Amino acid sequence: DTPRLGRREADIKNQFSLPSHLTMANFASVDPGAEQGRMGAAAGSGLAAYVAGLIDQSLSWKDIAWLKRNTRLPILAKGIETREDAEIALEAGCAGIIVSNHGARQLDGVIATVDALEEVVHAVRGRIPVLVDSGVRRGTDIVKALALGASGVMIGRPYVWGLATAGEEGIVHVLELLKKEFALAMALCGCVKVSDIKREMVIRDVYAPHDVKMQLKAKL
Repeated sequence: DTPRLGRREADIKNQFSLPSHLTMANFASVDPGAEQGRMGAAAGSGLAAYVAGLIDQSLSWKDIAWLKRNTRLPILAKGIETREDAEIALEAGCAGIIVSNHGARQLDGVIATVDALEEVVHAVRGRIPVLVDSGVRRGTDIVKALALGASGVMIGRPYVWGLATAGEEGIVHVLELLKKEFALAMALCGCVKVSDIKREMVIRDVYAPHDVKMQLKAKL
């Protein structure tokens, strides 16, 4: 969901790399000599160098048609933040859209997904599901996203933090925490079921004019 890897200064400073004997088994089974499954040391960040090596900068919207010819699986376009890109994704035949800014680690000044979500939802008009990620940290964030029209919410870093802290139990703890916070937020908003979550439950502060009447910042 990105043409190039951003300059992640924290990764550059920590100079993280994996020992040479730790590799991705699935890559090794396909091509024993492949480098894709290895993350060695590099100037700055071995992780950044590894991820950058996996990105094909030649990918374009035209590749969606090729993917559709080669799989029956639904294809979702991730990294959408504008009405224009949402319309292109629809025209390309995507089965869904993921509103995402890559956790703001690619471009530090990029619009927050909670502020981009409603514009994309309006453009799609219910024709395909619209998911959202980036910045979801609490159950109230999930309520906000659903109120603004998201079909579902995805998380990235929270479950990784749980995994790093306590393995499988850590992941379960994170998911249970989000579930409890979500249920509590629903109850305090007077919602018995998810379909009770309405747009009117989110108040938004204007920060700039836009062609979707107003571009706003969401809060419960």
